[in-house]
Amino acid sequence: MALRNNSDIVGTFQVFPAAPTLANFEKIFNDPVWYQAFGNSMSYVTINTLVSLLVAVPAAYVFSRYRFLGDRQLFFWLLTNRMAPPAVFLLPFFQLYSSIGLFDTPLAIALAHCLFTVPLSVWILEGFFSSVPTELDEMAQIDGHKFPYFFMRIFLPINRGALGVTLFFCFMFSWVELLLARTLSGSEAKPIVVVMTRTVSASGLDWGVLAAAGVLTVIPGVVVVWFVRKHLVKGFAMGRVS
Repeated sequence: MALRNNSDIVGTFQVFPAAPTLANFEKIFNDPVWYQAFGNSMSYVTINTLVSLLVAVPAAYVFSRYRFLGDRQLFFWLLTNRMAPPAVFLLPFFQLYSSIGLFDTPLAIALAHCLFTVPLSVWILEGFFSSVPTELDEMAQIDGHKFPYFFMRIFLPINRGALGVTLFFCFMFSWVELLLARTLSGSEAKPIVVVMTRTVSASGLDWGVLAAAGVLTVIPGVVVVWFVRKHLVKGFAMGRVS
């Protein structure tokens, strides 16, 4: 569809375009709005992924290594945040960001997405971290390694697959999420998923441009999947459910 014009798309069914054209891609590349939207999406996706990892990694380590009063209840509470529908938080986020001047910024969307990606990240990472024997921590302590050295140079490299899987889930959720991104953005921070809705007008739906934009927005996800492909199955299977 990305290589066909609209009249050809709605006129006849073809598995392969008989007269392929790059006109749909030219419309996107010649419109600066698409560049700005792609940059906005990359900005808040990157912020969300970094913040989620910075918060979830130490939290998951604590859940995997220590037992304290209410740990299971706290862990379940984190998961309930992920279960809540995004529509519940639309009005509170909109009012909060409007009052503090964060509305229509990539940071606003990134922080809103963290409400869902942080619990998911903690759940995934805790499953991976729990599979690492605690004897490793004890051996590092006996060898005289300080905790920061052990954590950054030994523990995290061992769990680099877990970090890759977590990065993938954070990236994909934030990259394709539409409801919060559309509500919390105006004209300046409009992401690519929102700009794609511009293909709908009074004259109908511009199928060709929409398909071309879909092809371009899939590419970053394919790149991320390529780097973490070996760890995805393990990431789906692990995680504490008790």
